[in-house]
Amino acid sequence: MRAIVISKNGGPDVLQIRELPDPVPGDGDVLIRVRAFGVNHAETHMRKGEWAEAAQVSGIECVGTIAHDPSGGLAEGTTVAAIMGGMGRTRNGSYAEYVAAPITNVAKLDTTLSWPDLAAIPESYATAWSTLHGNLALQPEHTLLVRGATSALGQAAVNIAHALGATVVATTRRRERAELLRSLGADHVVIEDGSIADNVRELVPGGVDRVLDLVGNSVLRDSLRATRPDGRVCQAGFLGGLGPVDQFLPIADMPSGVQFSFFGSFEVGTEHFPIAAIPLQDIVSKTEAGEYSAEPARVFRFEEIAEAHRVMESSDALGKLVVEVG
Repeated sequence: MRAIVISKNGGPDVLQIRELPDPVPGDGDVLIRVRAFGVNHAETHMRKGEWAEAAQVSGIECVGTIAHDPSGGLAEGTTVAAIMGGMGRTRNGSYAEYVAAPITNVAKLDTTLSWPDLAAIPESYATAWSTLHGNLALQPEHTLLVRGATSALGQAAVNIAHALGATVVATTRRRERAELLRSLGADHVVIEDGSIADNVRELVPGGVDRVLDLVGNSVLRDSLRATRPDGRVCQAGFLGGLGPVDQFLPIADMPSGVQFSFFGSFEVGTEHFPIAAIPLQDIVSKTEAGEYSAEPARVFRFEEIAEAHRVMESSDALGKLVVEVG
């Protein structure tokens, strides 16, 4: 099979297409013919050697069809999505024509969406749904602040929260992207400069009920300041970089009553975060019906993976980047 390998740590051009043996599914695995996959920030960190674990073949998600299920549970040709399960980290991932994935991280889907359109959904929407309904316990009466809202995950969160009936405050660093966020369901757009708590509190006196922070440690203190005393903050991304929070001191930096948590999408499919708990089929159906706007921002050919990584790192992605496998 053709696979995209990390030939060494470095820039996008270290991603090289090589011929590798087809993977052999082990106990509890299925073999998937990959038809398309999403590109994620985590994979750029893996490519550069900034992630603790990285396989030779990257890729933490994909959509495709079952090529072989040793258990016989899924018929050949069944449409599926696969998320995490060590793909791209502790086992070769989805940047290939075939991938062996744990059945615990595979969801059967019925859809009329094209492969690229379907590939824009799994990781972003599964993570957004998990953070909003799990960590944040978002309700229709809540006001939600989404920091890093023009990212693929941020856009998914705005979509889901708006459809739920919550009031959404979304941030972007670029004023010209405000209309995109409003079209996805944002009620208010705040220009992100790393220090927006006062602006948010002007919009929402007393502070917001919930914060989904995808910018990360560089704005954590500010996110906490923007939250009401009985509110919740969930960090689920590091768009602002992987550096730690300098001299973070809970007694000084944590407002009383505010709950802070983290969600790592690499936990999807584990015992405590089963993929069956995420309504992926319902999310796909809502996308087909136009309730969610989940189409990819741009689709690349397999041979254009380096360019896809360049676009991702330029902050010009403006949504989900997808690679279609020929």
